[in-house]
Amino acid sequence: MVDDLTQALRSLRLAVFDFDGVFTDNRVWVSERGEEWVACCRADGLGLRRLAQAGVACVIVTSEEVPVASVRARKLGVECVQGATDKLVVVEEQAARRGVSLEETAYVGNDVNDADCLRAVGMPVVPADAWPEVRPLALWVLSRRGGWGCVREFCDAVWRARQAEGRG
Repeated sequence: MVDDLTQALRSLRLAVFDFDGVFTDNRVWVSERGEEWVACCRADGLGLRRLAQAGVACVIVTSEEVPVASVRARKLGVECVQGATDKLVVVEEQAARRGVSLEETAYVGNDVNDADCLRAVGMPVVPADAWPEVRPLALWVLSRRGGWGCVREFCDAVWRARQAEGRG
């Protein structure tokens, strides 16, 4: 990892994650009763615990309103804001509530509705399979795809950077 990226990881105080395409592989299974299922990477849970150990708060922000996002967030012990029609407003509110600047905030998103957030934060991050329109906005393109451990990859990198610094 380059020094600039390591320094950015060390300065983080808040990490904001999109749900679909980040915690999931952006696919959804729908039953004839309208129930939705998604697949998530179980390893993300340990990564989020490491992120907390490193002293970085986190929140999931999604434009969707689906129970599965809240259920997964609750299982992971992470706050989840659903139905965010303007994700940037929610990111700004979440940062302000914690007394964190946007410069000290990371945003991990994969699609065009994440672009404003990616432009606004100090550390814009996208999964390996992010849409082409948002890849150029990222300071860091993860090596893992959404739903396949990209959250864990990000969290572990923050944790390692903090460990090397003697924090976390």
